[in-house]
Amino acid sequence: MNSTVADLMRRNLLDVFNEPDAERRDAAIAVTYAEDVVWHEPDRVHRGRAALARRAAEVLAQSPDWEMRPDGPVSVNDDLGHLAFQYGPAGRPPVVTGMDIAHCRDGVIVELYTFVSVSDSGRPS
Repeated sequence: MNSTVADLMRRNLLDVFNEPDAERRDAAIAVTYAEDVVWHEPDRVHRGRAALARRAAEVLAQSPDWEMRPDGPVSVNDDLGHLAFQYGPAGRPPVVTGMDIAHCRDGVIVELYTFVSVSDSGRPS
């Protein structure tokens, strides 16, 4: 699969971090990230697809009725992608806003940086 940077950014948000079905999420992970992907969260770093998959499952389990929503279009600059997002209960204002910035190479994400801001209404449980 020859994915564009914009495709990868949307898949990262919607097909991985918004997908409750583990089988579909694992399939998306396999085509979205390099085997040795490095994901930087504000408080930790994950190395490899397996670590990323474990953390994605944790995020989904923490707030199963929440959803990720793009907050604007994907921006692309050469091999870098940026996508702002909102996260919170389905159909309600977001509790978390943030952005993902990814370095892509050969049709996969090789490095991902996630930045988040939590609203005054609280943190994910």
